[in-house]
Amino acid sequence: MLHKTRGIVFHTTDFSETSIVVKIYTELYGLQSYMVNSVRKKNAKFRPSVFQSLSLVEMVVYHKERSGLQRISEIRQSPVLKSIPFDVLKSSMTLFLNEVLYKSIREEEANPQLFDFLFHSIQWLDVHEPANPDFHLLFLLQLSKYLGFYPTDNFSESNTIFNLQEGSFQSMSPPHPFFLASPLSNHFYNILSHLPDFSVNLKIPANEKRELIERILEFYQLHVSGFGNIKSHKVLEQIWS
Repeated sequence: MLHKTRGIVFHTTDFSETSIVVKIYTELYGLQSYMVNSVRKKNAKFRPSVFQSLSLVEMVVYHKERSGLQRISEIRQSPVLKSIPFDVLKSSMTLFLNEVLYKSIREEEANPQLFDFLFHSIQWLDVHEPANPDFHLLFLLQLSKYLGFYPTDNFSESNTIFNLQEGSFQSMSPPHPFFLASPLSNHFYNILSHLPDFSVNLKIPANEKRELIERILEFYQLHVSGFGNIKSHKVLEQIWS
């Protein structure tokens, strides 16, 4: 049976010289894998550009429960991204965030709140000019809310140390290395206090921003099973430099 759904392209893997397997986070079915044949042939039914990472798409799909690979009947970009593919900062951010999403989201079931957050966040980044250099930091902490480990907002004059394992601020350093002290904990709280506004410029010094990203990724590693290492944020560091 055919079904219509929106989707967000996460990852593409070569299957043969002309065919690919595409992982798409769908509104109706969560994360699904689709076999797309003959995509690199001259008269291909679908253009390869529609499968670029974090493309927003509308699809008509064949869906079978507990089937490893699904099939696409129709697919088109909707809306077509206007600035992300051509803006160095935005495209670098989406490269990084796409890697985080691909390693964080595995559920093959609908999650309307998470889908809407992702879809509208990508749209926001695409249409707002100039690119906010702190969008990815704001996005990562907001995303943690939908993944189930959003930080407790209990920062105070006495609670200035953020425990990455417990996900809350406290007064004393814990007996392990997974915590943020000032100034990183202050920046972390500043991000929390501005969510869900993606427009705020946090004005974090470049060296502290590099370290903060590393520690936020550590936060993800502690709370997302099998998250592993992320490398694409290094591209953003080159842009700041």
